[in-house]
Amino acid sequence: MYPIRFPGIGLECNINPVAFSVLGKPIYWYGIIIAIGFALAVCYAVREAKRVGLGSDTLMDLVLIGAPTAIICARVYYVIFSWDYYGQHPGEIIAIWKGGIAIYGGLIGAFSAAAVYAKVKKISLTTILDVTAPGFLLAQGIGRWGNFVNQEAFGGPTSLPWRMELFLPEQNAYVAVHPTFLYESLWNLVGFGLLVALRKKKPFDGFIFYAYLLWYGLGRVWIEGLRTDSLYLGPLRVSQWLAGVCVLVCGTVILLKLYRGKCEISHK
Repeated sequence: MYPIRFPGIGLECNINPVAFSVLGKPIYWYGIIIAIGFALAVCYAVREAKRVGLGSDTLMDLVLIGAPTAIICARVYYVIFSWDYYGQHPGEIIAIWKGGIAIYGGLIGAFSAAAVYAKVKKISLTTILDVTAPGFLLAQGIGRWGNFVNQEAFGGPTSLPWRMELFLPEQNAYVAVHPTFLYESLWNLVGFGLLVALRKKKPFDGFIFYAYLLWYGLGRVWIEGLRTDSLYLGPLRVSQWLAGVCVLVCGTVILLKLYRGKCEISHK
């Protein structure tokens, strides 16, 4: 891997994607960073669960069920929208260690697992989602630094002062690009702070979850438009359009529930 340069701020990083080896098997920084983000998200959710009276055992059950479901769905999502490649290389469909997961697939898997668990255990799904949603932003904000180490998930050319220069083999030259990993990391971490600040003042159950999808969707709409490695469905960027749908749906739900809440108060 070539060094990563930030000429506008006089910074250069030379990071080996392999952190260390165990019995000859490489352990990558990407996996370590993802694991750190996941662990911190779980710690936050366990603490928040105790605050709202949801047992920590419930959260750990959700983790044990939701984590593998999310990973499988993240891979399936990526394979589906990269079928031009995997249709020609079916033996690599399960080769997740070579990279290739999609966050939206992971979210769909995690939320589906939570819905089934809540139904079976007769627990409020909105409570579960409100407790866990901020942690997703925390994990996503940290996880994006794995993309930095791997020199991936970057944007198109730019001359902005915070530009990032990467060596692109296909061009055999350094190219200054948008550090979109950084944009999304900062966006998600700010969102995490906002949701944590709002959690004790939420106007209705499910608000934190809807606010999470709204905030994440808003960021993904514009950041995805800068990236050069998006998954496409025909001429459309899949994540960008899905993010737009999340923004419209969640924004509408929040406004309607707030409006109905005010109407109920005015009629009392």
